[in-house]
Amino acid sequence: MGTHAPAGLTRQAPAAPAGTPGDHTRRDLLRLATAGSVDDGKSTLIGRLLYDTKSVLADQLSAVERATAARGGEGSGVDLALLTDGLRAEREQGITIDVAYRYFSTARRAFVLADTPGHVQYTRNMVTGASTAELAIVLVDARKGVLEQTRRHAALTALLRVPHVVLAVNKMDLVDFDESTFRSIATQFADYARVLGLPTVHAVPLSALDGDNVVERSGRIPWYDGPTLLELLESVPVARDAAVEPLRLPVQYVIRPRTPEHPDYRGYAGKVASGVVRVGDDVRVLPSGRTSRVVGLDTFDGPLAAADAPRSVTVRLADDLDVARGDVLVPADEQVTTGQDLVGTVCWLTERRSVPGARVLVRVGTRTVRGLLREVDARLDVDTLTVEQWDAVDTRHTIDATDTSAEAAPRSLGLNAIGRVRLRLAEPVVLDDYATHRRTGGFLVVDPADGSTLAAGLIGPTLLDRLAPVRADDDWLAGAGI
Repeated sequence: MGTHAPAGLTRQAPAAPAGTPGDHTRRDLLRLATAGSVDDGKSTLIGRLLYDTKSVLADQLSAVERATAARGGEGSGVDLALLTDGLRAEREQGITIDVAYRYFSTARRAFVLADTPGHVQYTRNMVTGASTAELAIVLVDARKGVLEQTRRHAALTALLRVPHVVLAVNKMDLVDFDESTFRSIATQFADYARVLGLPTVHAVPLSALDGDNVVERSGRIPWYDGPTLLELLESVPVARDAAVEPLRLPVQYVIRPRTPEHPDYRGYAGKVASGVVRVGDDVRVLPSGRTSRVVGLDTFDGPLAAADAPRSVTVRLADDLDVARGDVLVPADEQVTTGQDLVGTVCWLTERRSVPGARVLVRVGTRTVRGLLREVDARLDVDTLTVEQWDAVDTRHTIDATDTSAEAAPRSLGLNAIGRVRLRLAEPVVLDDYATHRRTGGFLVVDPADGSTLAAGLIGPTLLDRLAPVRADDDWLAGAGI
């Protein structure tokens, strides 16, 4: 006797077979990321998706077959995990270390997939890989259930505000496709997701090794009548109404040919991050605040009447304004926050610890400004969802940035740590909250000495602030000497 799908699931129409003729020019794009504990089968799952959607080239498959044979896997089939575990160290250790990007498509949709590491040591890689994802696949081994690392990845997914989450309960063949095991894991994860404020979670029982419920529906799981993984990937809503999104167009380059054919041409090239820009629109240039009207939109293929995200375009304005790389075009009538005081949540990406008072570079969109890391006032434990908060600017400890021991620098961030920072910038920038402007609400903290990235951050309130609100402290820069 069959049962209904878990709450939040509805039966989907069968996916169109890969390679089915259709209008591929109208397919939308879904960016997704995978996450899960070590040995949960992430790489095998992605390999199965690529293989069953016929997205593997013949020479790639031959190389994987040779690698499988070299590892003593002859007679046991192709090790599909090798399609994504591209680094030699990954193949030798059997774990994912770096973020592996793969591209595949079906007749309905194109996909950019980031296979992110599952080991706690590579949390920073998971953050960077999922930062642009619109869907996260959180993998769980049916034998082990929800583990500490599963909760960690769910917390990071909530922190990054990934809109859609799929819980893939893998290796169901090793628990004899037991329904109660699946239901228990799905319920436990759903309860945790509600605490995090995650959107509706779709749970799918599958076996990546054998392909059950990955692309094709499995006859070995008759009690599950929900969609396969691919059907979910093809059907989750990703299309946005660009007309209702606020315009954000960071300027990347100022075009001044000064040729006999174009002696007075002045265009501002960039990619539309969100919204729509149209000829005739009144726009404001930030952070200067000057306004003008769009009189032309140029592309390599010719002029346009309108351009929406993520179109790259060159904008011509009615007035000769002082516009430079890093400025942002926004609607003239919209109130957009700009400022020099940036409070955000960061994932620390280097073994050198954060040092209060350090001089850094901060990149917001296409703009890079000098800044001061004034304070680290909170650190998130994603395992326990607790926040350690510190009062005022830390002046009691001299922090050695090269000391990577756990006992050192009690008020600093080390590799993979997530915390709240306060930065004072030398120039104003656009301060879009990441919660409402995911494409423009991020920033990077860069070491001015060697150009290395110290941290990746999210502007405004995040999961960390929901667990530990920002202190009502208006004079946190007092005594900063700025």
